[in-house]
Amino acid sequence: MKKTNSLSSVAFQKFKKNLWGMLSLSFLVVCVLVAIFAYTLAPDDSKNANQMHLSIHSKSPGFTSEMLTIPVKVANENSIASFFFGNKNSDTEVPINSYELTGKSLTIFEYTPDGTKGLQKEYMLSQFPKAKLVQEIPKKYIAKKKFLLGTDKYGRDLLSRMLIGIRISLAIGFVAVFISLVIGITLGAIAGFYGGKLDAAIMWVINVTWSIPTLLLVIAITLALGKGFWQVFIAVGLTMWVEVARVVRGQVLSVKQMQYVTAAKALGYTNWRIITKHILPNAMAPVIIISAANFAGAILIESGLSFLGIGAQPPMPSWGGIIKDHYSYIILGKPYLAIIPGIAIMSLVTAFMLIGNALRDALDVRG
Repeated sequence: MKKTNSLSSVAFQKFKKNLWGMLSLSFLVVCVLVAIFAYTLAPDDSKNANQMHLSIHSKSPGFTSEMLTIPVKVANENSIASFFFGNKNSDTEVPINSYELTGKSLTIFEYTPDGTKGLQKEYMLSQFPKAKLVQEIPKKYIAKKKFLLGTDKYGRDLLSRMLIGIRISLAIGFVAVFISLVIGITLGAIAGFYGGKLDAAIMWVINVTWSIPTLLLVIAITLALGKGFWQVFIAVGLTMWVEVARVVRGQVLSVKQMQYVTAAKALGYTNWRIITKHILPNAMAPVIIISAANFAGAILIESGLSFLGIGAQPPMPSWGGIIKDHYSYIILGKPYLAIIPGIAIMSLVTAFMLIGNALRDALDVRG
């Protein structure tokens, strides 16, 4: 079998030898799969994992409670929409301490921390369509539920919130990096290739934008566009293009002096073709490395915005938002409510930084 000696294949072989790079890439692949199948994996598959049980709020990991499921009569939902966005009308769950069966009804006593009989409620047999007799209700509608990561201050399943919250972190990275690449590569390539007054004007814009603190600029753009999911994506993307543009400009200034670019000009190729087919493909290595770092930076910025309350808005789960809701619990004896999402953010950011380091070593021609 003939071996290929292209730069991309050599770089890939070097990347595969980097243990931390491969582990981080594997971790990232797992995170992407979890984000795609979040509602399938989450114990609470309601929209935004927003099933609240106030009686069991702030419970520690591994907490178990008996749950009565009360079915909700709604029209059939689109299965594809439910897969990606959760069930809009999911069944209601009620934590209980005990129950009693009467003639045609079920009487339950809601959960109380001290084990005493809580609030009494009665449900008729007609509310449970799968049970023909009252005696069938406990078997089909009452079950023990375990909260692996415990519950938050509203009694929502923390594991479900974490699984769905990973979508925000990954999405902000992808969208923000895409926007920064489109703007940064375009302006950097134009400035580096044409030079002169156009280069000076673009560099002036870059320097002005660079001088403004990133978080302050993001907050300003977010407030201008309004609070929300997509507004944060656009705001972060519009602040991360500067570094990309500077690097691309420098690479283009260097590459356009090469003989193959001079030959392309002599052959009469258009500037567009020379830039896209000859210059940019040979100037993208540093941009790829910067993109990995920008991905990590975007996740941190989004987490900070959510912590400040101008990121993803409740009840949409966001790791930064979960920390915001529970940071006071660090001194109230339940630090895990803030530490768990903190560790998740740290792990994802570290993975992208390690991938960036591995890419830097793999694309280093001197290696």
